[in-house]
Amino acid sequence: MNSGGSGGTARTAGRRRVVAGVLAAVAGVCLGVGAGVVPAVAVPGPVVAAPAAKAAVPEGLESFYSQKVEWYDCGATGGMERSAQRTGFQCAKVKVPLDYSKPDGQTIEVAMKKHLATGSVRQGSLFINPGGPGGSGVQYVEGAAETAFAGVQGSFDIIGFDPRGVGQSEPLSCAGQNAGNGDAAPVQQGGINDEQPADAAAVQGENPDDGAADEDDLTPWADAQATDAATFESRGAAVSANCAQNSSVPEILDHMDTATAARDMDVMRGVMGDSKLNYLGVSYGTYLGATYLDLFPTRGGRIILDSAMDPSISRARIHADNMEHNENALRSYVDSCLAGTAGDGCPLSGTSDEAMAQLQTFLEGLDDKPLPMTANNGRETTLGHAQAQTYIRFISNRRQEYWSYLTSALAQAMNDGNGTMLYQNYQKVATAYDNAATSPPVARTQNSNYAFYGVHCTDYPDTGDAASWNAQADNLKKSYPISYDAASAYTDAFCHGWGHTTTTTQPHRVTGQGSDTVVVIGNTADPQTPYSWATSLADQLENSRLLTVNDAIHGAVNRNSCASDAVSTFLLDGTPPEEGATCQANPLEPVKD
Repeated sequence: MNSGGSGGTARTAGRRRVVAGVLAAVAGVCLGVGAGVVPAVAVPGPVVAAPAAKAAVPEGLESFYSQKVEWYDCGATGGMERSAQRTGFQCAKVKVPLDYSKPDGQTIEVAMKKHLATGSVRQGSLFINPGGPGGSGVQYVEGAAETAFAGVQGSFDIIGFDPRGVGQSEPLSCAGQNAGNGDAAPVQQGGINDEQPADAAAVQGENPDDGAADEDDLTPWADAQATDAATFESRGAAVSANCAQNSSVPEILDHMDTATAARDMDVMRGVMGDSKLNYLGVSYGTYLGATYLDLFPTRGGRIILDSAMDPSISRARIHADNMEHNENALRSYVDSCLAGTAGDGCPLSGTSDEAMAQLQTFLEGLDDKPLPMTANNGRETTLGHAQAQTYIRFISNRRQEYWSYLTSALAQAMNDGNGTMLYQNYQKVATAYDNAATSPPVARTQNSNYAFYGVHCTDYPDTGDAASWNAQADNLKKSYPISYDAASAYTDAFCHGWGHTTTTTQPHRVTGQGSDTVVVIGNTADPQTPYSWATSLADQLENSRLLTVNDAIHGAVNRNSCASDAVSTFLLDGTPPEEGATCQANPLEPVKD
């Protein structure tokens, strides 16, 4: 294996050594093991890399790569609105083929928003994607440029973009897409979608009358917990038909896959005049980045894949891995509760298995008899199974220092029959977790729920049948009885009904042969993309470095100063973290009572 053009000698697959992850994150100071990591503000001035040969333009796409786009001043408003003032942001739309196999056919537009480099020496463009799928780079770049990317914003134009089907790009439009619990709403998202504190907004409820949280506000699609493959298949068909009817370009349903979005990204790279793509993707954004490396490996420049997905596993495996992780995290909490190290007053007893069974019985009892609770505005309402499960999962998936808030909440819920503290403590922990970030959470567009399925369903082949999906769900429910989520278990059934799935691609290993060094970041107790996915991706890529973060976070560049410094160093001078580099957790963000 050869060293990457932008940074030190990459490790070979045979020499790769995965740093053992600590499942329970430990608070500590930032430490890069042998990584030469320095604070972003102390990084020497930018080093201008020698110009590389211009990348070849795919045949038939010359007009797209050579197009002149209109950049105009726009504001930090969450959108693309023109500004009469110079704000430091510019917006544009780039034209791309709807179907790359038919470059002379219909075209659509993809929205870009860039934060202009503030320094005197510009090193090029840095494209960023915040995840989802369905997250908006147009919104994300507004906060991230000055926070998470403060160390490099002097040298790079930082470009956020809305992938096709999302937000300000040609959108997937569906009736009731902002209603949350409308008749056409999809099933509750599970798996790779980003749950962090966007869920906190849902918890607050958006009742125009009094703002109180009720059961529908708290868990749209809660009926998904008690259904079967036929129900999900029918629902998927109904939702996709609704989206086709309401989209100005209904054909986009067949062209929202990640490979096509990666081709769009290469057009954007070409339009910007960059010979190689510099890119940072978080969560699903790592899947997009890995797919780009699969399609255009020699055009990969300084690429960071943060909180990585594994492109070699199936859609069903994605969701099964998430349930397994959630169940293991919950069992770790239960063990701590029994041991008296997760706060006083643990309402559980006996062995670990017995305590898990008690918790399961408690949750199942809420199906018939929800707990009374008081919302923040004083409104009396109830707390059901799905909501309680969400809150318990969220807190148990965070750092141990937060677990006492779960113990006290469970004590009130199980001993006193009141769900108020479980609701309130979830909000407190979610707020603390959100406040720990150095940039906004994933920016969610009006159509983000639908875009999630538009991408997720189209990315994977349509496999199985009702019998296999029901059997799969039954096995998952037996294996992970508390963390089981029907919407995740039946995603294949929903996507079968959706009817727009790939016929050409399969999950596979991505090597990125010929790319410069790729930095892969994995968090040992990541609540959404398990650490094993990051280690797998790092092993697949022929020229990679794995940076391990010992924390229960998702999106290390936003939440860990050590990782952020390492990313800044890599982007500015091409030096990747050293083999085996590890970052410890940031100091704990306190919960405000």
